[in-house]
Amino acid sequence: MNKAQFIEALAEKANLSKVDAKKALEGYMAIVTECMTKREEIVLVGFGTLIPRPQSSRLARNPKTGTPVMIKPRTTVKFKPGKYLLEEMNSK
Repeated sequence: MNKAQFIEALAEKANLSKVDAKKALEGYMAIVTECMTKREEIVLVGFGTLIPRPQSSRLARNPKTGTPVMIKPRTTVKFKPGKYLLEEMNSK
């Protein structure tokens, strides 16, 4: 599902116009981005948790040349699914 399809589905499920659904999605993405930048967790009970996770620097290889390359430390996001999401995914 791409962003346009998601907006259409959100509009249908929440009984919103596509314009309002797009604004809601963009607002959600802005809040998530802001929280992840501040290294704050976002807990949506039953659905899941977004957790900013630091990664240390590490040595990797350039797949084309095979030369070693040092990857800088960075922060990634881990999603831990909630109980109800997992139950729904595995019930069928």
